[in-house]
Amino acid sequence: MSKLPHVGTTIFTVMSKLATEYNAINLSQGFPNFPVDKELTKILATSATENVHQYMPMAGFQPLLENIGKSIEENYGRKNNPSTELLITAGATQAIFTIIQAIVHTGDEVIILDPSYDCYEPPIILTGAVPIRVPLSDDFLPNWELIEQHISEKTSLLIINNPHNPSGRIFTETDFQALEQLLDKYPKIRLLSDEVYEYITFEKKHISVNSIENLRKKSLIVSSFGKTFHITGWKIGYIIAPEVLLNEVKKVHQFLVFSVNSVAQYTLSKYLEKVDVKSLGTFYQTKRDLFRKLLAGSRFRLLPSEGSYFQVVDYSAISKEKDTDFCIRLVKEHGVAAIPLSVFNNNGKDQHLIRFCFAKDDETLIKACEKLCKI
Repeated sequence: MSKLPHVGTTIFTVMSKLATEYNAINLSQGFPNFPVDKELTKILATSATENVHQYMPMAGFQPLLENIGKSIEENYGRKNNPSTELLITAGATQAIFTIIQAIVHTGDEVIILDPSYDCYEPPIILTGAVPIRVPLSDDFLPNWELIEQHISEKTSLLIINNPHNPSGRIFTETDFQALEQLLDKYPKIRLLSDEVYEYITFEKKHISVNSIENLRKKSLIVSSFGKTFHITGWKIGYIIAPEVLLNEVKKVHQFLVFSVNSVAQYTLSKYLEKVDVKSLGTFYQTKRDLFRKLLAGSRFRLLPSEGSYFQVVDYSAISKEKDTDFCIRLVKEHGVAAIPLSVFNNNGKDQHLIRFCFAKDDETLIKACEKLCKI
């Protein structure tokens, strides 16, 4: 008997396969198609010749931990102990899975805010806990009164994703004030803050839980080098959390992966000494602005894109069909792949919205928009 009977092939795999089958431009899956920084590949080439091919320490390569710690303090003002408050993980998905396995117990309830990424619910179910799916408002920002209505004595964890996938929205200061008040009122609840797009923000700057002292003492924050440096295939990220919480996560981590790719850790420890992560927002804003400009003459209505590398559009002026059907037809008839937003909702709520990924080279974006503007 399956432990995850409702889980099938993800929509990302389905749409990418369909894009390949119909030779369509793939703006569905969230991965860049342009080269990584030459400085990074240069360091990688040198690292491959070094004696760094055996197991790293379970928590991570100490120089990498130290450089991450410095970056967190420089960017967010959070003083931290890299030896006890940081853990290198095999990507953000493994980090999220491990956190949930470590701190959520059978019978607990975990609040997820919909639309949500699909890696949150399965580990909750595998622990014997209950996922409680609470919808965001139609503008994709939290409805804190509604969230509180779903809190019970069994609630042990609240998961937030900011900047948000799939919408590209960013929480406001008011949102974080409400979150602080909520967690003060319910002190047993821990926070899992998925911040993998933290450095990909535009006019509106990202507010990290790292920068809010009252929240970080009860939070586990997940970051991703894959997203930050567009090296998604490296599958490497990290968790920062108070020592007492991270010690529980390490207990699971050591039996799940034990340690993370040694060459990648060594390379990133060197690269962090040379790169300015603050410049990343400008890089992606140029792509966002190009994509929005190219789509301005189309029949799609563009929603706000404040962070991440996603653009959500409303296609209701084109069709009233279900978003899943529209995305399939978009591939087959128009040669562009996107992701329907209804699949991110537990109740399948369909607002005639689809998500494009603009982390592509300019040529790809131009060709895609030429096709989209003809619809």
